[in-house]
Amino acid sequence: MPKEADHLKDGGDEETEEERAQDAPEETVRKKDRENRGSAPQASPPGFVTLEALMETAKDVTNMALAHEITVNQEFQITPADLPEGSLERRVKEMMHKAFWDSLEDQLKEDPPTYEYAIKLVAEIKETLLSFLPSGHGRLRSCIEEVLDLPLIQQQAGNGALDIGQLSQFIIGMMGSLCAPCRDDDVNKLKEVTDIALLFKEIFSILDLMKLDMANFAIKSIRPHMSNHAVQYERSKFHEFLQKNPHALDYTEKWLEDTARCMRAGSKDCADAVAASTGAGTSNLDAHHHSFLLLLRWDHASDPFPETFLMDQGRFQEMQQEAEKLVLLSAVLLVAYTTAGEAVSGLPALMDTLKTIVNVMLADMHTPSFNAPESFATIGEKLCDELSLCLRQHGHSALSEEQKTTLKGQISATVQQDNTVRKLMDARVQSYLTAFLESSQSKTPPTLPGGLAPVGVELTELAVRFGRFVTFNRLVYSPYYRNILSKLLT
Repeated sequence: MPKEADHLKDGGDEETEEERAQDAPEETVRKKDRENRGSAPQASPPGFVTLEALMETAKDVTNMALAHEITVNQEFQITPADLPEGSLERRVKEMMHKAFWDSLEDQLKEDPPTYEYAIKLVAEIKETLLSFLPSGHGRLRSCIEEVLDLPLIQQQAGNGALDIGQLSQFIIGMMGSLCAPCRDDDVNKLKEVTDIALLFKEIFSILDLMKLDMANFAIKSIRPHMSNHAVQYERSKFHEFLQKNPHALDYTEKWLEDTARCMRAGSKDCADAVAASTGAGTSNLDAHHHSFLLLLRWDHASDPFPETFLMDQGRFQEMQQEAEKLVLLSAVLLVAYTTAGEAVSGLPALMDTLKTIVNVMLADMHTPSFNAPESFATIGEKLCDELSLCLRQHGHSALSEEQKTTLKGQISATVQQDNTVRKLMDARVQSYLTAFLESSQSKTPPTLPGGLAPVGVELTELAVRFGRFVTFNRLVYSPYYRNILSKLLT
C-alpha cells in the first residue's frame, strides 16, 4: 500500500511493535512515583534533559528489553498488532484502509483504467520481495528487477499496454517461492481471486504475515548466539542506562534495604516464615535468596518493583499467584486427609479427584469477581461428598455430620491469611523454594517438605522457572547487588 497510508507504515517498518509501543522513559515514571508515594526514595531535582537524550535512553531500554525477552523466553515471537475492538485507533485505521482500497477499485474501473495507485503498490511489493532475499540470490533478484521494472511499467500504463493481471500472477508466484511452508495455502488461494483491487489487498495481508515469519525466523536463528552474550550485553546496557539516570537503582536499593532490615531484626513476616519448617535461624539465610523470595510476596499495587527485575515483573506476578494457589490447594488437601483419617490414605485416584475439584474452584482466585467465602464453602461441600463416597466404596462408614461440619469449617478457615494450616503450608513452600535456590550449585533437587506431595509436580515446575529467572538476573546484576549489600550489611 502507498506510504501515504498509515496502515502500510504500521506493517512495513523494520522496527518491532515493542519499539512503537515504547512507554515513557524509566526516569519519568520514577519521578511520578516519587511524587505520589511518600515512602519512595527521594531523588535530587531533575536537570534539563534534551529530547534526543530521552529518545536515546528509550531506545537503549527497548533494545535491552527485547534482547532480554528473546533470551529468557524460548516461546517469544513477534505477533501482529491487535487493536482493541471499538477503539478510536482501530476505527480510524479501518476507515483509512477502506478509503484507500475503494479509491484503488474506482481507478481500475475507469475507462481506460488508471494505474496510479496500482503502480505505487507494485513498487512497495517489489521492495518487500527484495527484502526477503538473502545474500547470494542474484538470479531471483535479477528476475524481480526485470519483471517489476517500474519505469517500464509506467510506460506501459501510459500507452494502455499494461497487463496488471500478468504482473499479479508473477508476484503471487514469487511469494510462493519465498514464503514459509505454513503460508503455502494462503498464497495458493490468491490464484483464485479475480478482482484486482481485492487481490492487491490480499497480497499485502499475506506479505505482512511473511514479514512476521521472517522476523521470527531471524529471532530463532540469533537466539543461541544471543544466549552466549546475553549477560554481558544486558549488564553493559544497564550500565549505560545507569550513567544517564543516576537514580535507576533507587527501588532496588530499597528492596535490598528492606531485606537487610528484616534479617537484622529477625522479622517473622520476612524471615521466620521461610525458616520455620527447617528450623533455620535468620542469620543462616542467604541475603540474596531471601531478597528474591520477597519478590514472591510483593504488593504490586502499591510498591514499585525493583528496577533490575522490571522486565520480568509480569512473570513474577504470575509465579506469586501460582505459589499462593499451591499453598491453598495443599492446605485444603491436608485438612481433608487429616479429617478422613487413615482410611483414605494411599488412594491416588481419590487424591487426583479432590485435587481437580479444588483446582477448578480456585482457577479464578486472582480475578476481581472471585468470591472466596462462597468458593471455599462449595469446595467443602464437594470434598465431603467425595470423601463419603470413597469411604463407602472401601467398606468404611461415611463422614458423620459432625465430621462434615468440622471439615467444611476448617476448609473455609483457610481463606484467612493467619490460618494455621495455610501459614504452615506457605512456610513449607517458601522453604522449598529457598532450598531449590541453594541447591542450584550442587544440581541436586531438594526433598519436598511434608504435605506438599500432592502439588509436587506443580511446585517443582514453579521452582525451576523461578530459579531460572533468578539465576539469570543474578548473573547480570550481581555486581550492583554486592555493592549495595556490602554497604547495608556492614
